[in-house]
Amino acid sequence: MNMNVNPVSGNKLLKIGVFYDGNYFLHVSNYYNYEHERRARLSVAGLHGFIRQTIAREEGIDKNLCQVVDAHYFRGRLRALEAKQTNKLYPDRIFDDILMSEGVITHYLPVRKRNGKLEEKGIDVWLALEAFELSIYKRFDVVVLIAADGDYVSLIRKLNSLGTRVMILSWDFEYTTESGKTMITRTSQELLEEVSYPIAMHEVIDNRVRKNDPFINNLFETVEQPKPPTVKRKAAKTYKGKIVNMRNGFGFIARKPTNLFFHYTDVIEGDFNDIKKGDEVKYQLG
Repeated sequence: MNMNVNPVSGNKLLKIGVFYDGNYFLHVSNYYNYEHERRARLSVAGLHGFIRQTIAREEGIDKNLCQVVDAHYFRGRLRALEAKQTNKLYPDRIFDDILMSEGVITHYLPVRKRNGKLEEKGIDVWLALEAFELSIYKRFDVVVLIAADGDYVSLIRKLNSLGTRVMILSWDFEYTTESGKTMITRTSQELLEEVSYPIAMHEVIDNRVRKNDPFINNLFETVEQPKPPTVKRKAAKTYKGKIVNMRNGFGFIARKPTNLFFHYTDVIEGDFNDIKKGDEVKYQLG
C-alpha cells in the first residue's frame, strides 16, 4: 500500500508511542515460547529497539532521532486471590517488573466470569481512547500498535486524520496442539490496509537469511525467568463444624474461642448459596 508521508527533516526528534494489546502480545509470546523452534519469549526491550530501527529506516533518519517516548500495555487481569489460587500471581509480577524496567505503563481491568468462561470487557476501547487522546496531547509522529483486531480500524483512521503515521506489528501463524486441534492466528486485513507501516513480524523472524542476525535474535529473551521457590507444606488438618451464621457473600463456623469467618471464594466443594445455618461442614484452617 503506497502512502504519502512527510519524513522528519533536520535534527528534529521523531516521537514514537507504542500501545500493546496485552492479551494478543501474551498469545504471540506463548506461541514462540511453547510452539515455535525459538522456544523463547518476546523481549519488550528488543521490540522497542526493533521499532526504533525500522521506523528510522522507513523515515530516512538516524536511529538516535527515533525515540519511544511513551509505551502502554492494556490487558484484563485476574483478581489477586484468583491469580494466587491458579499459580499466576508470581508470573504476573515478574512480567510487571519487565514492563516497569522498560518504562511501559500498565493498564488493567478485572477479568470477569461469564457463563463459566473468563472474559475481558472494555480493554480494547480503553486502549483506543488512550492512544487517541495521548496522540493529541503528546503529538506522536508515529503510533505503533501491537494488535490484530479489526476493531482498531476506527482508531487508525482517527490517528491518520491527525497526521500521525501508524505502524502495526502483526503475526500470522498456525500450529497443532497435542490433542490434534489446529490453532490459527491472523491479523485483520482491513487493519493492515489502513496503516502507514504494516510489518509482518512472522516473515521478519522466520527469514532464513537473517535467522542468526543479532537484530532478530534481540527480539527474544535470552535469560530464563526465575522460578518461584518450592515450599514443602504439611498436609492441612481437616476439621468438622457447624454453620452458625450466613450473610451475603460470607459466613461463620462454630469454633472456640472465636467463630471462624469464611468468604464465598473459600468454598472449594459445593455451592456457597446452598449452605444453610446448622449445616455441618468440613474445613481447613487458612
